[in-house]
Amino acid sequence: MNKELERNFGEQPLAVLMRENEITPHNLVAISPEPITHKTVARACKGRRLTPNSRNKMIKAMSLALGRELKKADLFTY
Repeated sequence: MNKELERNFGEQPLAVLMRENEITPHNLVAISPEPITHKTVARACKGRRLTPNSRNKMIKAMSLALGRELKKADLFTY
């Protein structure tokens, strides 16, 4: 029997960092070197499971926005 993959993980550290540093989803979309959408940012903050590729795009965008290197564990709990 296939065990269904958990898709919702609740608010992520990404959302907390964005609030603390006053970064809006639009800021991330604008600064990202790779195309990301506002919907992807919203899903990431809410804790919806993202593909590894989308997660990496979010990590790169947040690293640029904060001006420091970030790892997956800094932004996501899954």
